[in-house]
Amino acid sequence: MRARRGADGGPGYRGAVTVTVELYGLEVAGAHGVEEEERRRPQPFLYDLWLEVPDAATSDRLEATVDYRDVVSCVQEVSAGRQFQLLEAMAAAVADALVDGFELEAARVRVRKPSVRLEASVEWTAATVERRRP
Repeated sequence: MRARRGADGGPGYRGAVTVTVELYGLEVAGAHGVEEEERRRPQPFLYDLWLEVPDAATSDRLEATVDYRDVVSCVQEVSAGRQFQLLEAMAAAVADALVDGFELEAARVRVRKPSVRLEASVEWTAATVERRRP
């Protein structure tokens, strides 16, 4: 019986691996929304991110994956860079920036808005966009 190799090439490793790095509940304030009043002052938005990183598990080195600090900065820059009316557009812009700015196979971005003014009580609204590298 042959031994399998692990993350360092040792026992347990079976070939190419795609790792999903997940960040949940990243809070970034932004002046976004359909109503003009929503765009007058920043309100909290919550970002949930799923980032597919090719073969990052095999090296155990930061250079082989994404640095969470850089990911957070990217989301903050997109949010601060323009005002969005729709969560869908904001999620798409963040996903595009992540795929363009990092060595990712794909990025899935959910933007949640907890401060929603509706006639019925809603915990939050959200839009989710996934972008894959061509």
